[in-house]
Amino acid sequence: MAFRDHLSHAKRVDQEISLIHGIWELSSNQSHPNLLFENIKETSGQRVSVNMLTRDRLCEAIGIQPEVYIDTLAWAMKNPSTPEVVSPAEAAVFDNMQDQVDLHSLPIPHHWPQDRGRYMSASVIIAEVNGQRNMSFHRQFLRDENHLVARLVPRHLRTMVDQARQQGEEVDIAIVNAPDPVVLLAGAMSFDEPVDELTIAAALHEKLYNKPLQLVELPNGIQVPADAEYAMWGRITLDDDDEGPYVDITGTIDDVRQEPVIEVDGVLHRNDPIFHALIPGEAEHKTLMGLPRSPTIKEAVAKVVDCIDVHMTEGGCGWLSAVVKIRKTSEDDGRKAIEAALAGHRSMKMVTIVDEDIDISNPVRVEWAMVTRWQPDRDTHIFSNQKGSSLDPSRYQDGLTSKVGFDATIHHSDNPEGYMSAQ
Repeated sequence: MAFRDHLSHAKRVDQEISLIHGIWELSSNQSHPNLLFENIKETSGQRVSVNMLTRDRLCEAIGIQPEVYIDTLAWAMKNPSTPEVVSPAEAAVFDNMQDQVDLHSLPIPHHWPQDRGRYMSASVIIAEVNGQRNMSFHRQFLRDENHLVARLVPRHLRTMVDQARQQGEEVDIAIVNAPDPVVLLAGAMSFDEPVDELTIAAALHEKLYNKPLQLVELPNGIQVPADAEYAMWGRITLDDDDEGPYVDITGTIDDVRQEPVIEVDGVLHRNDPIFHALIPGEAEHKTLMGLPRSPTIKEAVAKVVDCIDVHMTEGGCGWLSAVVKIRKTSEDDGRKAIEAALAGHRSMKMVTIVDEDIDISNPVRVEWAMVTRWQPDRDTHIFSNQKGSSLDPSRYQDGLTSKVGFDATIHHSDNPEGYMSAQ
């Protein structure tokens, strides 16, 4: 199913909306509903979608229940599949090609007033170097008609680019906007070892959609999802330029940095295309950042205790905090789960461990577990001088931070019946 096939429940907005703060303002004022903007002031004939991929909407879109979501992702990670390659004549993304590249003609929004300018925040970059392919999210500032400046965090793509630059070489890439939700979910995953995220997306396609993921080759040799709304091809050049300020997932303003410049050589899009605009710091951003980390946390915790579920919290920006549900069998299971969870997601700053009777998606129930089962001096575990996340504005200047784990599980050495909820 293509991106547009998941918008049947979106609220249509017919009034004229500007790309400059207008989409952000209307979405914020309406508590972040799934909106489809039909009348964009600066780019007629193109539409914009926001807030499609919150946690519940994502699970609904891909036809899966939230409680089995994590295990499905874990299955796909262990069972990658090979996508099917089709010709341009069979690919909807080849419906239209710009005669001359003009990125200003695309409905790329300027969201927060504090942002540097217009940004693509929901587009994925696909790169291939020496047979190794990577697909990942990187925000891209619209610098001029055929150049972007991309914030490349120090993960696989950054490593590929740095290695190529050492040889004086550019990196051929594709930029894809609005592929289907399964591709977006796979692109949001991160791994300790190089993994072709498109093979994870292909496995999910076969399991959830019962059909293969179809790719098509762009003129520079990079393959992209054939039914994406937009696809661009170009190169990560040897040049850097200013990137930022930018309101990031924490709702705080990220720094200005020197980041790689992308030169775009061509632009494709479907007929009557729909641009996917992700508003930084809001629910969709937190979903795409946080949900793919849950399986890796669960896998790490499951090695030491019986782990039932993991929830990346909204207050933790979908990235810096989680609640982990375990089935406790020994007194030190809470501590072991804390240590494993923090190791399973190294950017995480805080984790709370609860018993199997707690709804971990309900912050009221989690707090209830804290106040009835947690003793601060006994059940709080603090770890100093840890590697921090660049998204945490409170981290120390050397990049280090402290981390904390709360064991809010029942201590069976006490009176377990006294802890049980009457609800």
